[in-house]
Amino acid sequence: MLQIFFACLMQATCSFFRQPANFPPDHGLSISELAALDMCQKRAIFKPMTPEEREHLKQRCGGSWKLVLRFLVAGEACCRREKSQAIAGPGHSIAVTSKGAVYSFGSNSSGQLGHGTTEEEWRPRQIRSLQGIRIIQAAAGPGRTMLISDAGRVYAFGKDSFGEAEYGVQGTNLVTTPQLVESLKSVFVVQAAIGNFFTAVLSREGRVYTFSWGSDGKLGHQTEPNDVEPHPLLGALENIPVVQIAAGYCYLLALACQPSGMSVYSVGCGLGGKLGHGSRTDEKYPRLIEQFQLLNLQPVVVAAGAWHAAVVGRDGRVCTWGWGRYGCLGHGNEECESVPKVVESLSKVKAVHVATGDYTTFVVSDEGDVYSFGCGESASLGHNAAAAADAQGNRHANVLSPELVTSLKEVNERVVQISLTNSIYWNAHTFALTESGKLYAFGAGDKGQLGIELVNNQTERGNPEPVEIDLS
Repeated sequence: MLQIFFACLMQATCSFFRQPANFPPDHGLSISELAALDMCQKRAIFKPMTPEEREHLKQRCGGSWKLVLRFLVAGEACCRREKSQAIAGPGHSIAVTSKGAVYSFGSNSSGQLGHGTTEEEWRPRQIRSLQGIRIIQAAAGPGRTMLISDAGRVYAFGKDSFGEAEYGVQGTNLVTTPQLVESLKSVFVVQAAIGNFFTAVLSREGRVYTFSWGSDGKLGHQTEPNDVEPHPLLGALENIPVVQIAAGYCYLLALACQPSGMSVYSVGCGLGGKLGHGSRTDEKYPRLIEQFQLLNLQPVVVAAGAWHAAVVGRDGRVCTWGWGRYGCLGHGNEECESVPKVVESLSKVKAVHVATGDYTTFVVSDEGDVYSFGCGESASLGHNAAAAADAQGNRHANVLSPELVTSLKEVNERVVQISLTNSIYWNAHTFALTESGKLYAFGAGDKGQLGIELVNNQTERGNPEPVEIDLS
């Protein structure tokens, strides 16, 4: 990511001298600062900001346009803003094309597909009510979906609660078509993350808001279980810009951009050591994960699974920590790790992307190769069914160390993104998105969440199958 930033800055400086600037001269700025500002103004998120909002962002990033540019580049790199994506939610799936159209399919008992009904969909179906609105990011939780538009607006549908359906402690109303979240109209949102019992959103200036965490004061503010108003995340991140958030089972990770470099903060439930602080203690306020400094690793992507977490470093190293059941940490065993630990068996792989689910982990290399490890249930790891069988003939064998997903090599195209189910109550499924916008699915498909018609009483697909949808 740092290389990308310096490349952008060099490009900005060169182009700055080749064409007229987009702003009045400011003799108080250096050439590199002027070039950085010029480059910032070419970025989609920065363009609609008022002069006051831009100055506020500059101060929040450390008082330098070069730092603002680094913040913007970092956000684009880890969140894939304004590019296509596919989300493997709990029982349902959401796909966003590069043009901003949204397709949904799978379980729909709460209206989480957004089509105005509660009927399952076994094939991708476009959400027609969103025509004219360009969506750039999606998040899916149990019975709930959230979409972010290029104008920073948030649309939600499905259950009107944020907890798991099994608990039934919150609202019972169903919203079957996308509805604007009125309480966030004053916030320009660029990302949403749905955890268990809470939702978090990230604003374009890098501020985190959460709501419906519960009445015990977690996440730094007191809320009631039925509170649907967003609250700024208090504590260490109040004045530090965040470029990416990731939500797991009752905890949140935040990738922050500081003048000294990138860092990761965690907050919430510490069960299994998933907060990365060397203990299993809950954290009410965001706390810096210090282990990355000891590892001399600059985080660039974070992923929060149900019980474990992962980070990709700027140098391509992968770190995992938390509950190690089924081998989901990739260290060759099922031990828990309460601080981030480098996955040594990936030492010859330069990773660019990581995804985590319920005891499963996927890593994408800079060459487009995919590695997976962890729980083999539902065939969601993508390994050939026959090759994955253990000594007892169980074809859903767990994988304790990273293994190349050879079935994805057969698609003969570079994989750029992996998404997998992150819920403890649903059989998992997985999506692989290629560079050209082709989508492949495997794992559980009993509710239609693969977007592929299953026959002969099938409930899953062990090898990647193409989904009939073009996301380019």
